[in-house]
Amino acid sequence: MKFIKWLLALVVTLILLVTVYLTVFFDPNDFKPEIVDAVKKQTGRELVIADDLSWTFFPVIGINLGGVSLSNPEGFTPKAMLEVNKAVAEVALMPLFSQQIEIAELSLDGATINLVTRKNGTSSFDGLSGDNSKKAATPAAETSSNAKLNDINIGGISITNTQINMIDEAKKQTQVFSLKSFTLGEFTLDTFAPIAFEFSATMPDMTVSSEGKGELKLSRDFTQLVVNGLKIDTVVEGESIPNKKLETSISLATQIALDKQQLSVDIAQLTAASITAASITAAGKVGVNYATKIPQINADFQLGDIDLDTLLPKTETAAATEQAPAASTPAVEPDLSALKQLDVKLKLTVKSIKVANLSTQNWLMDVGIKNGVLDLTKLNADLYQGKLLVSAQVDARQAVASYQFDKKVTGVQIRPLLKDAADVDLLAGTANFDVKGKGKSLIPEQLKKNLLANGHFDINDGALYGVNIPQMIRSAQAKLKGDLSPETKEERKTDFSSLTGSFSLDNGVATNPDLAMSSPLLRLAGKGTANLLTEALDYRLTTSLVNSLKGQGGSDKDALAGIDIPLAITGTFQKPEYALDTKALLNNQLKEETDKAKEKLKDSLLKKLGGF
Repeated sequence: MKFIKWLLALVVTLILLVTVYLTVFFDPNDFKPEIVDAVKKQTGRELVIADDLSWTFFPVIGINLGGVSLSNPEGFTPKAMLEVNKAVAEVALMPLFSQQIEIAELSLDGATINLVTRKNGTSSFDGLSGDNSKKAATPAAETSSNAKLNDINIGGISITNTQINMIDEAKKQTQVFSLKSFTLGEFTLDTFAPIAFEFSATMPDMTVSSEGKGELKLSRDFTQLVVNGLKIDTVVEGESIPNKKLETSISLATQIALDKQQLSVDIAQLTAASITAASITAAGKVGVNYATKIPQINADFQLGDIDLDTLLPKTETAAATEQAPAASTPAVEPDLSALKQLDVKLKLTVKSIKVANLSTQNWLMDVGIKNGVLDLTKLNADLYQGKLLVSAQVDARQAVASYQFDKKVTGVQIRPLLKDAADVDLLAGTANFDVKGKGKSLIPEQLKKNLLANGHFDINDGALYGVNIPQMIRSAQAKLKGDLSPETKEERKTDFSSLTGSFSLDNGVATNPDLAMSSPLLRLAGKGTANLLTEALDYRLTTSLVNSLKGQGGSDKDALAGIDIPLAITGTFQKPEYALDTKALLNNQLKEETDKAKEKLKDSLLKKLGGF
């Protein structure tokens, strides 16, 4: 018992001796001029330590640092690059007697960092490395490589009320990033330690707030950093954000191989939702090799249902803008130069996507980006009871991007697709469609003008809406006979068993030289054009009756059977107009009747001549 008392007394005495020594004989403020001079020589910047340095004691020993500022380069505004209200570094006292160093806590409070980029391109970071940085790096690196740490034990790290101001004088913009808090719990090598943060940012067009927590572990050989169970919740608000607000939540795990410079992220769940949109869910994996000059990224994501129409609604302002005359400012090519700095392979599966009221399901996509070229090697999707298959390439190595594509659609129900995609009720049937094309420029108007393409289509068991060709023929036939009674009202639809054709696209105009339609009653053939820029239609067709219009309101044997009847299609995609050429119809009918009269007269003469 006496031994314990003597031991405690000895420990207390030693603590008191250390305290007296540090406070009386070792004043940390004596080093302030040396620290200020060293910073000045190394960076050319002014370091100010306004407050006196002070010690903290039992149960930990540490030093308090306050009123610290580091200047920006001369002529910059604000003058200070870094300002720190208070910083504390504390070391556990008792382990010192066992020749062990344990950091009890590191804390930083009230730091402000002003990072300025001037109009001439200079920034707050210029000159920080100093002239002697390279010389000093070699021995330091050698020392660190030879040193071997058996353990690191940190009681905790706390960073609070830190603000970073990103000031761009050329753009006259300031972005503010605020780290309300960052904490790291008790940290030891090869052991998971809890982490948490709370962060916000204010940018010219949006604000961001985020908070998260998880745990991290650093291997004893410093080759691997692992973050587990990291959950981050983020809210983004702004006029440019869908519905002005977007909330996201992500749960992930990360492994970083520090020696191989490789990173892998396993995203267990990602959800994103705006105020009026259903949540988008996703999961996937991302791998990054950052040892190369351009980091290599491999990603594989699986997404659920995506309704972009609710996520990105068309506002009244946007609609009014679309209807307004085009601005006098000429459109410019999108800047795709960033593609040259990417080396990405992406696999993406999506349960369903709805955009512009168009519904698709079961997406499977493979994309690669390398050396400024984007390759869509495969895109498969289910589309209105059919299949969509696309491959494409965008080459952004030049200022004006070029592209090429190969698209196939099979077994698609064309009527609901046209209704949903373009609000056009023009055509029905089971459609097969293929087109190959290439072009240059991604400006919408230039894209239509420069696109060169060739394709083919066939539509089976369908109908042409907006026109009833049998009724038009019947009406024309009645008028030619002098019957001016009102037309009977019937559905404006023409059924067909097949509709086929090929087309070429040049200078914004699709040319269709061989349109052909057949049904049990009719045959229709001809050619025409469709202008993608003005949406104008111009078709000249010929239709003929196979037998009669019986079943369509006609007689058993029709007088027009076998006669070619001219038909014109004009108007626009939204409002096509159909018209029979009655003058040509009359001429064809008169010619037919004249030929029949000649035959009848010839037969009569032959009979009178005794059958010669």
